[in-house]
Amino acid sequence: MPDPISWELAWPYYLVALAFGYAFGSIPFGLIITRFAGLGDVRSIGSGNIGATNVLRTGRKSLAALTLLFDALKGTAPVLLAGLWGPETALIAGLGAFIGHLFPVWLGFKGGKGVATYIGVLLGLKFLLVVFFGMVWIATAVISRYSSLSALVASLLTPVALYWIGEHQLAELFALLTCLLWIKHHANIRRLLKGEESRIGK
Repeated sequence: MPDPISWELAWPYYLVALAFGYAFGSIPFGLIITRFAGLGDVRSIGSGNIGATNVLRTGRKSLAALTLLFDALKGTAPVLLAGLWGPETALIAGLGAFIGHLFPVWLGFKGGKGVATYIGVLLGLKFLLVVFFGMVWIATAVISRYSSLSALVASLLTPVALYWIGEHQLAELFALLTCLLWIKHHANIRRLLKGEESRIGK
């Protein structure tokens, strides 16, 4: 943590970084992309979510891929830009972007579940850990064939891996992001426990 003097000087930058990250993260790309494609409001189909998984339910894989890409980049871009002022502002911007995606003010604070943006923030802060996340996701998906479980397991192990390699500050941030991600997946967790969650390919 910064000492009291540096905190007095730095907090306006931290506040701006948080607000900037939130504004960037709250852009509902899934909603924007599907509307531009003439498919209406993606919140009216499937789970009502604005993320790539629900966009895929429109039957347009290309739109789902674009949503996944942009939802990830809205986590990466604020981190890289805020990082120009220092590593602390990068962390705070990443937190802001993730919160913005989960709880966008423009949509009544009802946003996505955060997996793509989680990966995007991780890409901006510690890109090699994205490989770890992907490997865990793939391994869990191969074994279980549950996309949601794969994301939950990968996000759970990511802060552990960060702590293991000595990135304690990053580990703390991603522990918080993981908690938020799990909260947003509460319905998936209930279905997993009941054996009612849809498997990959169905």
